[in-house]
Amino acid sequence: MSGLEAEFWLERWRDGRIGFHQTRITPLLQKYWPSLGLPAGCTVMVPLCGKSLDMIWLAEQGYRVLGVELAELAVQQFFAENELPVATRQSSMGVHYVSDRIEIICGDIFGVDAATLGGCLGAYDRAALVALPAGMRQRYVDHVYGRLSDDYRGLLLTLDYPQNELEGPPFSVADEEVQRLFSAHSRALAIDRRDILEKDPKFQSQGVTRLDTVVYRLERREAPVTAP
Repeated sequence: MSGLEAEFWLERWRDGRIGFHQTRITPLLQKYWPSLGLPAGCTVMVPLCGKSLDMIWLAEQGYRVLGVELAELAVQQFFAENELPVATRQSSMGVHYVSDRIEIICGDIFGVDAATLGGCLGAYDRAALVALPAGMRQRYVDHVYGRLSDDYRGLLLTLDYPQNELEGPPFSVADEEVQRLFSAHSRALAIDRRDILEKDPKFQSQGVTRLDTVVYRLERREAPVTAP
């Protein structure tokens, strides 16, 4: 992640401007995650995880959770606020905070190596793709989703609104862009779209006229068969 982009998010955490953080489990996660059919015990990648309570829920379902978060303050708050005992270790990817089934790497998502990503059978992205400016999204998708386990499945949540009506983040990522971003290695199937404008006073107050959240099921695209 570029220095300017990293500093933007670090400053948001320092100043407590974290309106993107939810104080509840995401209902759409609870509704659609079981449909992925992932085996209990497998590792789920949660990129740009912040201090999301969704990680607690995933761990309670029997999964191993591997979050990645740049802001050390967010990581420390996650374990403190949830009263989780934690041990730390250092690697080339950053500082690993570990508590039972939950591990968070405090470091840059682009510094997570292929072996680590390849060990993840699941993925959950609620606030990562929509947090990144347009110029970073393809690199992010290829680095993470292009390296996950060959038979990975995951959920992606996006926002779709007229980008000219509000400066992100969170940014609008329309279906056409989602399909283009993932097309080289993954299928992105839209399984739910709902209008949430009435539930979001921040967007209403900024004059946004339409706001949808879209849920995608992600899975590895089969490699094309080459002729002998």
